[in-house]
Amino acid sequence: MFEHVYFARPDSDVFGQSVNAVRTNLGRLLAQESAVDADVVVPIPDSGVVAAIGYAESSGIPLKMGLIRNHFVGRTFIQPQQSVRELKVKVKLNTVRSVLEGKRVVLVDDSIVRGTTSQKIVSMIKAAGAREVHMRISCPPTVAPCYYGIDTPHRDELIAARHSVDEIRDFMGADTLAYLSIEGLREAVGKRHDQYCNACYTRAYPIDPPTDTEAYRQMVLKIAEVAEMAPSEP
Repeated sequence: MFEHVYFARPDSDVFGQSVNAVRTNLGRLLAQESAVDADVVVPIPDSGVVAAIGYAESSGIPLKMGLIRNHFVGRTFIQPQQSVRELKVKVKLNTVRSVLEGKRVVLVDDSIVRGTTSQKIVSMIKAAGAREVHMRISCPPTVAPCYYGIDTPHRDELIAARHSVDEIRDFMGADTLAYLSIEGLREAVGKRHDQYCNACYTRAYPIDPPTDTEAYRQMVLKIAEVAEMAPSEP
């Protein structure tokens, strides 16, 4: 599922489904589930942009680029050190005060992993004069690590694995925080949702997660064996 939510390029097809279309649906369903009175929808670029478009379309709240990204900086959540991640957030994004000042802002992002990046961004938005910041996340809370190729942190570093939504909201300094439900995620992906792994949101691993290095190696071998046996689509 995380390919559709975050990793895949929006111009990609994943298992025959348009990533752009799925992310737009994620935003639309998020607006339906977690509406809020606000003046402007602001995406966190770049991965939150498509969902924010869907949110704006469904809610009727105008979308504006209140954050501008420096495209010469890589993704922050996979950086190995917290100090490096915080520095990259400051270099990566700049606020547009004319869009944010005095406004009630719906801030849309694709996911929250550790929470530290989101905390910095909420602080930046408020420093630019926003009256309210309502954080909306276009997937469910990430409560478990991925062992199948997505570079997510250990469970102890996943903020949603250790804290409630209210606690995360307070940590980030947002006025409200809401995630898309797992039902909304499945609806956005469509009829093939049961063919996707969603363990990072449900802890329901299709293959038992490893407990040590040897167990991890055996799991990788088992995945490769299952993949070889699976019939290829025409």
